[in-house]
Amino acid sequence: MRDPGGRGYPSGMTDTRPLALITGASSGIGLELARQFASHGYDLVVNAEDEELDAAARQLRESGAEVRAVRADLRTGEGRFLLLDALDGLTVDVAVLNAGVGQGGAFVDTDLADDQAVIDLNVTATVRLAKPLLRAMVARGEGRLAFTSSVASQMPGSFQPVYNASKSFVQSFAQALAEEVKDTGVTVTAFMPGPTETEFFDRADMADDTRMGTMEKDSAAQVAEQAFEAIVKGRKKAVTGSLMTKAQGLAGKVLPDGVKAAAHRRLAEPGTGDGSRD
Repeated sequence: MRDPGGRGYPSGMTDTRPLALITGASSGIGLELARQFASHGYDLVVNAEDEELDAAARQLRESGAEVRAVRADLRTGEGRFLLLDALDGLTVDVAVLNAGVGQGGAFVDTDLADDQAVIDLNVTATVRLAKPLLRAMVARGEGRLAFTSSVASQMPGSFQPVYNASKSFVQSFAQALAEEVKDTGVTVTAFMPGPTETEFFDRADMADDTRMGTMEKDSAAQVAEQAFEAIVKGRKKAVTGSLMTKAQGLAGKVLPDGVKAAAHRRLAEPGTGDGSRD
């Protein structure tokens, strides 16, 4: 298996349109990002581990883009191999490492396997995929690598501790890479959404029993539109979403960690929700 950087277009990809890879693309921000790239003339390789990916790929093909769907669980070495193998021979012009998962609840109560799954996807898969993708881009002297970070990266995540810590890792990692490659023709972007209307809160067991799960959230389409703009402009980081989210991003820069941890508790502690979606 080679790094995904040699110029070639096996089965279905063309040499007339740039190619974007988006992980976690079956729904939510990932799917909306794929729509953004498709509507701006990109072919796509999209990845997710769930059955929704095939339907998402069919929708994306309606834009006229060539779309290769790679169903693989990136928490596993086998899943990461499957995705990189599918990229063999392709030139990835833009890669958005968006796949991520959360886990709500007090750390002493959550299952260690669930905590480890957050680390495996948000941290381990991010590093293991970024390495070959970035190496190939730097070797060519062009390309854009992007990460879905979060405004949560700026605050201690009471009752969501492993998730917030994983996004702090992603944010620091992305900014370090951006500095390393600044003179190579490659750009690295970390975009930072706030609470967004996706399947995230259901999967994290936070949908109905936390204030964060029941509060009004940003539109995934809005987040993706702003993220796309940041990526194509080569910005190092961008807070994406509503004015409220942007205000949270500013507050995260100046408030003490203790204040932010207490504020996060009020949003994420089980029992703070109203039992229904807004």
